[in-house]
Amino acid sequence: MTPPRRKPVSAAGRVPHAAKPAARRRKAAAATAPKPSAGAERPLKIGEAARIIGVEPYVLRFWETQFPFLRPRHSRSKHRYYDQKNLDTLNLVKRLLHGEGYTIAGAKKHIREEGLDRLREPAGDGQRLLPAPPPADPGHELPRATAHKLAAIREELKTICKMLDG
Repeated sequence: MTPPRRKPVSAAGRVPHAAKPAARRRKAAAATAPKPSAGAERPLKIGEAARIIGVEPYVLRFWETQFPFLRPRHSRSKHRYYDQKNLDTLNLVKRLLHGEGYTIAGAKKHIREEGLDRLREPAGDGQRLLPAPPPADPGHELPRATAHKLAAIREELKTICKMLDG
């Protein structure tokens, strides 16, 4: 029968700490992390970016596979780092998918047609740019009652927008 194996003991009589290699990896990763330029905010890791956007980190990873323009910087240790431009793009994608109800394919098409930079910049007067309504079919008119209801709804929405702005 063989005796049980003993843990290695250092000259000082202590068992070596198993976390030392992990600590070295953390220190090396911190050394390879992208440094912010003068006056810029520091880049955010995926967990921090996900918290700001309001989704889980795996969602950001998935979006990167679906939207080719989502490309955060990577450190040598493959950690993702997001800058402000990346966050603006992620907010746009979230707004299209979660807020406006686009499918991934629909959001891709909308971004391709409208342009990423145009969608990313806010409208000047505080109102979002909406696509122009399709041209009315000359042979098809709304019933008068429906047209009046829509006009009343439009006026009510304008009043609400004024209240929110002012």
